[in-house]
Amino acid sequence: MTVSITLDHTTNRPDAGVGTDDTARDTPQDTDGAAVEPRPAVISTARAVPGRGPTDPGQADAASGADDEVWPSSPFACVDTAFTALVTEPDPLSIDLTGLDPDLGLPDGVVSVAVLRTWLAEHPRDWAALDTVWRELIVRARLDGPAWVVAATALALPGLVRHAATLVAGGWHGDPDDVDAEVLTGFLTALRDHVDVTRPAPYARLCRAGQRAGLALVAQQRHVVLVDDLDAIPPGPRTPHRPWNHPDLLVQRAVALGLLDACDEEPYIDTRLGKRAIEPIAARLDVTVDALRMRLNRIDDRITTALAKGMLTGATSPEAEQELAKQATHRQRTRAAVAARTTHTPHLAAA
Repeated sequence: MTVSITLDHTTNRPDAGVGTDDTARDTPQDTDGAAVEPRPAVISTARAVPGRGPTDPGQADAASGADDEVWPSSPFACVDTAFTALVTEPDPLSIDLTGLDPDLGLPDGVVSVAVLRTWLAEHPRDWAALDTVWRELIVRARLDGPAWVVAATALALPGLVRHAATLVAGGWHGDPDDVDAEVLTGFLTALRDHVDVTRPAPYARLCRAGQRAGLALVAQQRHVVLVDDLDAIPPGPRTPHRPWNHPDLLVQRAVALGLLDACDEEPYIDTRLGKRAIEPIAARLDVTVDALRMRLNRIDDRITTALAKGMLTGATSPEAEQELAKQATHRQRTRAAVAARTTHTPHLAAA
């Protein structure tokens, strides 16, 4: 089976791609209300030219063969071209699926990412396998280099193309490539930092991030200002945010009081305030993701308690400062003891 997406920004986009489209799970109907049936897509870099119809694929292939140095103008076509280079013999980008749950029905052993893409396109509603594969892809994209960023983006092309096509067909008056680029940027930003792999449907969250980025661009053209989801905001008066109320200053004060260790300040600010992905930070600190997540959760509890008592926004008694310093010393000793035990008896960690 050949999996492919036709890059055609017309109102009717029968080849907009389904594959592993997140809308199959979360939006089972198309914009006109008709049910969307999953079907294999056909990959092509042909684009419809307004007023002249879609470019002939044969002509596009001939032009590509005539000048191999020409890079596609479409952002999505660039991703597809880069992905093709990654999965081309003799050394295609491959993924080892051995450690994943065998009951998911995924291909066995080490397989090319192209084979994995084909499998996902043939099983668009296998949610458990889809979530497992995308958690693995997200972590690899964050830790293992640009090749996996390209691979993850290529596997997401069906959903991204569909969202971009819907936005263009909804009244975009500029270059369709601009919408493609904005959707792709939103997806890549979420892939790098914002999607939590512990939550369900990571692929759907990635595609929605791309959709929201494209929607913001379209809204700018319409002179529309997007606001937060009003249903998620509790009713009642809202206190305006003070421009001098910087959360990072509270974190620095918490460090000074001993609520969190100095070595935890940067990871805490990156994850909680900067909304950065936790996996690269854990790798940099040489700790597991679960260990870092538990550490940050405990810091959340301590800061919440301190805020409730006014310790971060007002004066702190000498007795309270002594107690916090005592707790900080205890944490540091415990952490050092655990690190030493793990270093000298690695078999315990394996057990």
